[in-house]
Formats: sequence, structure tokens, C-alpha cells
Amino acid sequence: MTSSDVKTSEGAALPQWSDYLGLLAKADSVLDLLADPADPLARQEAYRLMFMALAAGFQSTFVDPDHPEFTCAVSNVMNSVGVNPDFIYGSASIRGEGTYRLSGKRGGGVFVIFDINAGSIGVLDQFGPSVGFIDLDQQALGPDGSFDILLSAERPEGHNGDWVRLDPRACNIAVRRAYYNWGDEEEARIAIERVDRPIGPSRMDAAEIARRLSALSAFVERYVGFAMGYGARQRAQGVVNRLEHDDWAGRGGLSGQHYYQGIFALEPGQAMILETELPETVRYWNIQLNDPLWNTIDWFNRQSSLNAAQATLDSDGRFRAVIAAQDPGVPNWLDCGGHLTGSLMLRWTQASSGPEPRLRVVDAATLRDHLPADTPMVTADERQQTLRRRLRGSQWRHRW
Repeated sequence: MTSSDVKTSEGAALPQWSDYLGLLAKADSVLDLLADPADPLARQEAYRLMFMALAAGFQSTFVDPDHPEFTCAVSNVMNSVGVNPDFIYGSASIRGEGTYRLSGKRGGGVFVIFDINAGSIGVLDQFGPSVGFIDLDQQALGPDGSFDILLSAERPEGHNGDWVRLDPRACNIAVRRAYYNWGDEEEARIAIERVDRPIGPSRMDAAEIARRLSALSAFVERYVGFAMGYGARQRAQGVVNRLEHDDWAGRGGLSGQHYYQGIFALEPGQAMILETELPETVRYWNIQLNDPLWNTIDWFNRQSSLNAAQATLDSDGRFRAVIAAQDPGVPNWLDCGGHLTGSLMLRWTQASSGPEPRLRVVDAATLRDHLPADTPMVTADERQQTLRRRLRGSQWRHRW
């Protein structure tokens, strides 16, 4: 049976399984973005990313902006596009002309921030600018941290509670919940509902399902191309063992952040030292490592990221971290997960300044000659204790 054999009630042909597979097959084109397309391991890792994109994309394929909910397309399992280990993400589809209610409880952690966007990385959207911003710490919270916020084009007559103007271009709300002390802080509870029409979703017809499945099938090429293009661009521009500054505006980044990012490239027996001053004031900061395809390196079982609560500052007030394949016995080891090359990113969020970190590649055998003399020594047993605390805290968190 072909697509011409099955039609909608209006007579339009519907795609069949082979048609969807044909769209998926086009994702093979992104293999040219690999540093070495002939490398069999790199190719299999790229195929893995393609399957991940399909799974992540399904989260936004059948969203209903009239009956929204916050879903999570990135996690420790779907760890693509440099997901931040400290964040719990959510994304909800909306309509700019609608009226929505956000309610719940703020909980603990560093912040809970909603970014209202005119686009997203979702299957049915394209990237678009931020058109609104809600920081729960700037809203009226109840004694227990409860919140109730109305979003609409105009403030309803007689409404005295928290209200945020909804831009007519809005199609997505992204939420980031930031936590320093994994598993120890009360997590936010969040609900979203459209309140200017009754609840009662309708069943999609065949044509609409086909439209969305076609978009999902094509999404794999778009998403993986975006992910792998990140590293390909940096390699082409020579952002290797050095950093560039970005704000990721309109491309999924959080407003008010300084991003420093680049590729680390080591030879066997080498290590990289990252050194930076800290801003005088900063609401949140972290550093993380990603593999060559921009997947965040396993942060459950490896110390591949550090935040302000996890990091150890040196006696001169600076932050120094060591990127190395083998444990160098320093507190701020960043485990590159068996990759001698990959990407790194440091974020300063709502900071008084954005200090640029400095990178140095050194011989791992002489590493301590390049660090302050009072840099602590971490034993193998101490490292295991740290990793086990990290693993437990990672699993205690809400992740989906």
C-alpha cells in the first residue's frame, strides 16, 4: 500500500510508514558535520544522537496550546544540546491571543524563571526571540511560596493579582528551575492552564496527525544538524583551546547570562587548566563539559560539571578547574568522560560582570607546578565519596 492508496475524507493522499522513513533517512546528510565522517565510532555516536532527537522531538510533536503542560525534552538520558545538569527544564506550547494561568509553589533552589518566546527548538516551531520574562522571585509569593499568575494580552478588569502581558507573537513558555544542592532543595510545583476557554481537547484527524508526524520525521535532520553544527562552526572558526562569548539570544539561551564556550582538545598525557575571577555579584554560575556532538557528559557518574556550591575556590578567591581524562587529585576536576576533545561552557547568570576564563594546556605529570601551592589533594577514597553523593543527589531530583 502506498500513500496514494490512503486518503483523507477530502481526497488528499496521506503519508505511509515508508514515507516517514524517507524523511528520517535525510538526516544522514548531517554526518558531513563530523570532524572525521569516516570514523566508525563517531558515526555510531551520531546515529545515537539521531535516535535521541526522535525521542526528544516526540515531546513537542503532539502539544496542544489550548491544553498546555510543561514537558521535558532534555534530561540525563536525553542529554543533547548541552543540557545544564543544574537545571530542570520544561516547555509548554501556548497561543499569544490566549489567556493562561501559571500556578504552583516556588520551592527552593536558586531560581525559577519562565522565558516567553516567539519560537522554540520544538518540532512545530522555529527559533524566535524572547518576548517576555517571569522571575518568580519578583512575583507575589504566599507564605508557603505559592504563586498564581495570569498571562493575557490585556489585564482583565477587576483582576488584582499578578499579571503578565502576553505578546501576540508568543508560542512557547520555557521554564528553568536551577538548583545548586541536588536533591536537598524543595522542588517547584508548576501548573499551566488556558482559562479563556473550557477544557475538552478534541481528537485530531488523520491529516493533522500526518502533518505532525511528518514534522517529527524531518525534525531529526534539523535538530541533529543544529547540535552537530555547534561544534563544526567552532572548529571552522578556530575556537579550539580558547573561548568565545555568546548570549544565545533567540536560540534557546536564558536572558541575562554570559556564556563562555569553546572546544577543548588534548593529547594523551595532557590536562587543561581553566582559571577565572568571579563577578562581585552573581546569581548563578556553573561550568560543564560536553562530548564532541554537544551531548552533556554523564553528570550522574562523573564530575563533568561544577556549580558555585560544588566548586572549591582557591585561597586567592579565584576558581580553577582541571579538565583531564584521569583524576588529577584536585577538588575541581572536570572529568571529560574518555573524550580528549569536546566542548566546555561556563555561565554567569545575572552577574555584575562577565569575567572571561583563561585556558592553559599543560603536561598532566607536572600539573601541580601550574596550580597554587595550597591546592588540596583529593584521595581516591575521597573522590568516590564525592561521586556517590553526586549520584544520590542526581537521582533524588525530579528529572522528567
